[in-house]
Amino acid sequence: MVEGIDFKIERLPKGLQDKFRGLYLNGNGSEPVQYLRPNEIYLGDARHLLPQIEPNSIDLSVWSPPYFVGKEYEAHLSFEDWQDLLKTVIRLHFSIVKPGGFLVINIADILVFRDPSMPRIQAEAVNRKRSPVTREDVLRAMAEHPDYNRYQLAKLLGCSEQTIDRRLHGNNIRGGKYESQTRVKIVGGLVEEWALSAGFYPYDRRVWVKDAAWESSRWASLSYRSVDEFEYLYFFWKPGITKFDRNRLSADEWKNWGSRGVWYFPSVRANDDHEAKFPIELPTRVIRLLTDPGDIVLDCFMGSGTTAVAAFRTNRQYIGIEIMERYVNLARQRVAAENFITER
Repeated sequence: MVEGIDFKIERLPKGLQDKFRGLYLNGNGSEPVQYLRPNEIYLGDARHLLPQIEPNSIDLSVWSPPYFVGKEYEAHLSFEDWQDLLKTVIRLHFSIVKPGGFLVINIADILVFRDPSMPRIQAEAVNRKRSPVTREDVLRAMAEHPDYNRYQLAKLLGCSEQTIDRRLHGNNIRGGKYESQTRVKIVGGLVEEWALSAGFYPYDRRVWVKDAAWESSRWASLSYRSVDEFEYLYFFWKPGITKFDRNRLSADEWKNWGSRGVWYFPSVRANDDHEAKFPIELPTRVIRLLTDPGDIVLDCFMGSGTTAVAAFRTNRQYIGIEIMERYVNLARQRVAAENFITER
């Protein structure tokens, strides 16, 4: 390799191109290194490993990133770190997805996003009031007895001193007096912006209706906010010729979910070996809708290996990337179990 020469495999004669297939040159152009092979799950940061995937080789990348909701595997991330992670990962996809291929991201809005600038929500829970005393009653009593403290006012009005404090200061505040208030953070616009800046175009979006997640909605009893029971799938397209084949699904499948914007299937019943597993139905539908047998499917946040199992069951190849070693081992075990079942 001559220093300073811009080396491109495509410039070689066809015979030499074949010899170099599966290789790329490292940063200083001196040492050939293998691309990541399909049907493997790799340990590492997606930002470091995605550049090691052969350009224009991925038919579909489908994954669910950290949602920034406090899970163990994302606890080290600030909101700025989280944004940088997703933006970088999306950008690195553009060179490896085939022209006409897709990047599909399963993600949800951040339902309890802390916002120190948000005014405190003062909840007047009318149906739960134990005392009929109103703010006007307290103000009237104070005007008539300006020297009374709140304990004396409480005795006068036949209520607790906490009721006097709440009526005066409106401090029945969701989340506590000293915590930052929380609000919903809409993430779709962020993901769209990052995808567009990378060169992808929003092609479609689906809504996955799952089981109601009451654990994430403990505040619902003192507000009008709903429980969490759906997530999004955003489909991003890389410009190029896209193969459309209705024979990938049966007529009933096209009718029931292939052409439908809302997908109904239950979430995973027990996250016993991973904090945030998605059901195998999710990647399976995307894989069957957008790819053919033999195509390569990528999941760069592989987790417990669900996408790899879905790819295996549908006769697609897969590449998995996962940053936590115990989940890499778990994912490999799940795929090995599928192989064992198939070979029996």
